[in-house]
Amino acid sequence: MKHEETAPVLAATRRERTGTRYCARIRQAGGLPAVVYGHGKPPVSIAVNAIETVNHLTKGDKIFKIKMEGESEVQVVIIKDLQFDHLGTNIVHADFSRVDFEERIEVRVPVQIVGDSVGLKTAGAMLVTPTNEIEIECLVANLPSMIEVDITDLDAGQILHAEDIALPLPTMKLVTDSQAIVAQIVVQAVIEEVTSEEDEVEGETQPEVTTEKKDDADE
Repeated sequence: MKHEETAPVLAATRRERTGTRYCARIRQAGGLPAVVYGHGKPPVSIAVNAIETVNHLTKGDKIFKIKMEGESEVQVVIIKDLQFDHLGTNIVHADFSRVDFEERIEVRVPVQIVGDSVGLKTAGAMLVTPTNEIEIECLVANLPSMIEVDITDLDAGQILHAEDIALPLPTMKLVTDSQAIVAQIVVQAVIEEVTSEEDEVEGETQPEVTTEKKDDADE
C-alpha cells in the first residue's frame, strides 16, 4: 500500500488517431492502446508499452502514474477495464480512470485463501469458495493488491462470510454484501448402495419319466 511511492510509472504517447486498423498497428509495434478519463477532464487516447503494462497487471498492480511524452505533469490513474481478444487471452485495450491518492474509491480486491482448515480433516469434507474477490471502499493510497483470508479455524459445516474478513486497515469499509459467502467447508454425504444378491439357479433337475412297455395282448 502507500502507492504514492510505489505506483509504477508508465510512459505514454498520445494517439492522434483511433480505429481498429490504427490500434492493430500499435499492437504490432509492441504498444497497448488505452484511454485515460475522469476528474472532469476530457478523455485522452494513449498508447503504453504492452509487455511492461501486462507484467504490472499480472503482479496485481492497479494504481499507475502516467507520464505523457513531452509533458511534465504525471497523472495518477487506476485500471478500470481491460478488453481481451476473441480468445480471451491477450489484452488489446485498457481503460484508466484519473484518481487522487487521498480520495476514497470503491474497488474490487482479490481474496487469497490461506491456512489449513481443521474441517478438511473430516471424512468427505471439501472447501468451497463461491467468490475470489470482495468490494471495499478505501483511500487510493491504501488500496491493497489482495486480502488474505485465514481459514485455519474453519470447521466442517461452517461458513465464512464477507463480514468475517479482517480488512487490512480500520479506515477500510466493506461494500460487498456482508452475508456473501467467501469460504465454506461442506461434507459430502457418503451413500452406500446395498445390492441384494439373488440366488442363482445353476441348473434345473428334470423329473425322470419311466415308460413301461405293455405286453402284447393275445388275439
